[in-house]
Amino acid sequence: MSGPEASSPQVRAFMQRMPRRNTGPEVLLRRALHREGVRFRLHRADLPGRPDIVLVSLRLAVFVDGCFWHGCPMHAVAPRANAAFWAAKLAANRARDARKDAQLVEAGWEVLHVWEHEDLGEVARGLARRWHDRAR
Repeated sequence: MSGPEASSPQVRAFMQRMPRRNTGPEVLLRRALHREGVRFRLHRADLPGRPDIVLVSLRLAVFVDGCFWHGCPMHAVAPRANAAFWAAKLAANRARDARKDAQLVEAGWEVLHVWEHEDLGEVARGLARRWHDRAR
């Protein structure tokens, strides 16, 4: 999506530095899963949306969503600068999320979205229980 220029060179530089994968919350969840003995794949390009974490044996695609970028109802704050651009951009992000989720479900995958502010240790423990129980 193209839109107006950044409101300042500092904003432009900040946005260019934003990671798209291997974010802090994503890495924390991966570490917690690893401590729980769960093995997983990362960013599988053959799956819609390149899920952050893929538990193949559960056919589960996990996305760790940032509150700003994905519109967390608790924490997302609409930017004041270039408000129309950002409203359209963030709405497009949510629409893209819904499309990729539908594609994954149609392909037989379960989809889990985890907000960056969630207790990632608790999320990992819940996923580990499911992962370890799959063989029973």
